Amino acid sequence: MDTLTRMRAFVAVVDHEGYSSAARAMGRSKALLSKYVRELEDEVSSLLLNRTTRQFSLTEAGHTYYARAVALLREFDELQDMMREARAGLSGKVRLSAPRTFADTSLGQSLIDFCKQNPEVQLDIELDDRFVDLVEEGFDLAIRMSTLDDSSLIAKRVSAFRVAAYASPATIKKYGMPKLPEDAVNLPWVVDTNARRRDVIPFHDGEGSSKPLQVKSAMFVNSPLATKSAALAGLGFAMCPEFVVRDEVEQGLLVPVLEDYLKIESGIYAVFPHRRYLPAKIRALVDFLADWFKKYDATIRS
Repeated sequence: MDTLTRMRAFVAVVDHEGYSSAARAMGRSKALLSKYVRELEDEVSSLLLNRTTRQFSLTEAGHTYYARAVALLREFDELQDMMREARAGLSGKVRLSAPRTFADTSLGQSLIDFCKQNPEVQLDIELDDRFVDLVEEGFDLAIRMSTLDDSSLIAKRVSAFRVAAYASPATIKKYGMPKLPEDAVNLPWVVDTNARRRDVIPFHDGEGSSKPLQVKSAMFVNSPLATKSAALAGLGFAMCPEFVVRDEVEQGLLVPVLEDYLKIESGIYAVFPHRRYLPAKIRALVDFLADWFKKYDATIRS
């Protein structure tokens, strides 16, 4: 434990760029921190800091030791947290970012069910369709409904869904049912701007070859639910996730179009920062969502 104490003192001095600032942050005396660092240098038989009267700098050995010490201290602290959580059970707050579409549709029931099953865990949910920066903004977890590009994050796919094209019977009666992708180009479309493709629809030619086409936009809106509402009102054709329009399709209020030329598969992901140790409450939430969606998908297919 003495080595850990000395190691923490050394890391604090480097992080706070001096003994005085580190001493104030740690609530220790400057002399004590200086003593710990000297003892650490004696222990490793290497000079870690070059000292002058007004400043210090890391030696080459100090740079190497600092990088490894930070990693070791983080791993040690995470191990301590894991043991405390194992004794205490699942409890505490989880700060979660999720798109509005997730919470405002039947999928949001998954979070309610988790809270009912784990009453000691408090979900602090912030609904936002943008991609938040988990680390910078202090989120423990994010739900994302898209393809993922950021390799600095860890992601687990908890479910898959399909995006397809729909129109109301009144819209089809007015403009006709498009038979080929080319038929859709001059038809009015309601465009969900959350989709990266915006008003370019990734059709294929029926044999698998990509055939993206830009369509005529009647309205742009950054919400799948608003897109659905506009389609129901007869404003135009629309691309929507299947889970958003499932009830309306079953009731005949919306009709799938160009099914043979559109196969857009996407996923629902639980995303968290890249860390070796994942707190038990977050791991439990991710596992719960994966299991919940397996049952949900099975119910939909039955």
